Amino acid sequence: MDKLVYLYYIVLFVVLFWGAKVCTKKTWNEDFMSLSQTKYVQGFFAICVMLHHAGQKTCAPWHNPYFIVHGLDVFVPIGYLFVSVFLFCSGYGLFKSYKQKENYLQGFVKRRILPLVLAFYSTGLIFFVVRLLMGEKMDGAQIFYYLSGAQLCNPNAWYVIALPIFYLGFYLAFKFIKKDGWALFTTILVVFVYTLIGTFVDHNDWWMRGEWWYNSVHLFSVGLLFARFEKPVIAHVKKFYPLYLTLAVIGLVVFYPLSEYAQNAFSYYGENWHAPDKVQRRWIGLRSQMAVSCAFVFLVFLLNMKIRIGNKVLQFMGALTLEFYLIHGLFVELFGFDFLEMRPSIHYIRNVALYLLVVIVLSVPAAVLLQKVHNMILGVGKKKC
Repeated sequence: MDKLVYLYYIVLFVVLFWGAKVCTKKTWNEDFMSLSQTKYVQGFFAICVMLHHAGQKTCAPWHNPYFIVHGLDVFVPIGYLFVSVFLFCSGYGLFKSYKQKENYLQGFVKRRILPLVLAFYSTGLIFFVVRLLMGEKMDGAQIFYYLSGAQLCNPNAWYVIALPIFYLGFYLAFKFIKKDGWALFTTILVVFVYTLIGTFVDHNDWWMRGEWWYNSVHLFSVGLLFARFEKPVIAHVKKFYPLYLTLAVIGLVVFYPLSEYAQNAFSYYGENWHAPDKVQRRWIGLRSQMAVSCAFVFLVFLLNMKIRIGNKVLQFMGALTLEFYLIHGLFVELFGFDFLEMRPSIHYIRNVALYLLVVIVLSVPAAVLLQKVHNMILGVGKKKC
C-alpha cells in the first residue's frame, strides 16, 4: 500500500483550516453565506471532487483487483455529497442575486448560461482531440455525437448540462411569473421533473446516463428556498444551534450507512436483471441519498457559521472551480491504469501519492489557461455585464 497518499489527508486539513478563525460562544461568522465564504467552501470541495475521481480510478471495487491501490477509498462513494454543496450554492446565489441586483434578468442568458455552455463545449473539444490522439476509432455518427454533446466526450461534464437547464427554468419562471413564490415553485418543479425523468432512464451512453446526473440536484432547490427564507431560518438556527448541530451529525452518521444499504439492496441498476420495479428501486436509492446530502450540506454550513475559513489556496481554487472541475478528469485518465476504459493510458502511475501530484500539477495550470481562454471569448474584463 502507498502510505504517502495519507499525507494528502493532512494537506487537505491544512488547506481548509489554515487561517481559519473560530467564533467564540454567542458570536457568529455573520458572513458565512457571503460570496467570498461560499467561494472558499466551493474551492475546497473542488479539490475533494478531484480526490473522488482519483479514488474511483485507483481503488474503486469494480476494477480488476490487480489495479486497485488503496488510499483514497473514503472518497470513492461520496462524490455526490461534494457536488451537492456546489448545487446548493448555485441555487442560493441565483435567488440572492435576483433579489439584490437591479434588472438582474437582463442579459441573464449571456451572463449565467453562456459561460457554462462554452465550458461544456470547450472541454468536450479538448477531450475529443485527446481521444483521437489516444487512438479511439470513430465513425461519422460517433464524431457527430461527441461534437454535438449528445454523448459526453468529457464524462464529468453532466454538471454543466444540468445547471443551464435549472438556470433557464429560473430565468423563464421569474421573467414571466410576477409573484416570486410561484416563480420559485415553478423553478423547483423544473428540478423535480428533471430528477423524475432521470429515474426512468436506464444507464446508457447519452444524457441522463446514470444516477449521478440527478442524485444531488435537489440541493439546487434547497439553496433557492434557503435564500428565500434566509433571515428567519438563520435566526431560528442560531437560537437552537447545539440541537441542530447534533441533529446534523446524527443524521449524517445514521443516514449514510442506511443509504449504502438501500443502494446495495435495491440498486440503481435494476435494468441489468430486467427488474420490473427498477424505477421504484431507483426512487428508494435516491431518497436515501437525498437524506444524506441534505444532512451533509446542513452540517457544512452549520460549521461555517462558527468557523470563518479563508486563505490564498481556497481563494485561488474558489475562483477556478468550474474549469478545474471540468479539466482535472483528463489527467486522472491519462495517468491511470487505462484511458476511459478504452486503451492503456499514456503512462500508468501506480504510486497514488505521485499520481495525485501529477494530476494536481497539470490540472491547475490547465484550468488557469482554460479560464483565460473562456474569459477572452466572453469578453470578461473588458466590459461588465
